[in-house]
Amino acid sequence: MRLRVTIVDDDAPYRAAIAELLSLEPTMDLAGSHGSPAELMAETRVGDAPPWDVVLMDIEMPGADGIEAAAAVKARYPQVTVVMLTAFEEPERILRAIAAGADGYLVKRADAREVLEEIRAVAAGGSPLTPSVARSVLAAIRAGASGVPSGGAARHDLSDREAEVLRALVAGQGYKEIAYDLHISVDTVRSHIRKVYRKLQVHSAPAAVARALRDRIV
Repeated sequence: MRLRVTIVDDDAPYRAAIAELLSLEPTMDLAGSHGSPAELMAETRVGDAPPWDVVLMDIEMPGADGIEAAAAVKARYPQVTVVMLTAFEEPERILRAIAAGADGYLVKRADAREVLEEIRAVAAGGSPLTPSVARSVLAAIRAGASGVPSGGAARHDLSDREAEVLRALVAGQGYKEIAYDLHISVDTVRSHIRKVYRKLQVHSAPAAVARALRDRIV
């Protein structure tokens, strides 16, 4: 099944570049190109099936807040994958975006291969943060908690292995990478992640990452 991808960005040349990239990718279709969130939402009515599978959403546009727009998209269509686009790795905005329900976060300087890989990974339920973005967020979290032990894993009754798996998710690793690094099977990774979700009272990787960062579990 081909992924229907739409982009919301006030930068017309960037939208055109993404459109050209998607035209060359056999597993994806350009489902729309919009200069503002209002244009995107005007395509649908409440109750309609979504005309896209993935929304690439610029985080900052004149007269529009991409994070608020992402929350609106997720409220109307929880099943749609929303990937935030930004020119800068800003930890505070990344956390706001995750809290708003964003499924991923992509820096605009990423090359074509990275863009396509991120879209595929996040649409498949993979990690919500690219490694470079994850490092920025973790650095900010740790700087803010300098010298203060988190105690987060204990508060949520996570086992040592569950905490390891959660930290790997936050660091941007996929299930196969986690399995390789921890010398366990992918099925075992899935089992640990299900337990993490239950203990954190969440239902998705983005929500688990957001809780981990908010509660300083990592």
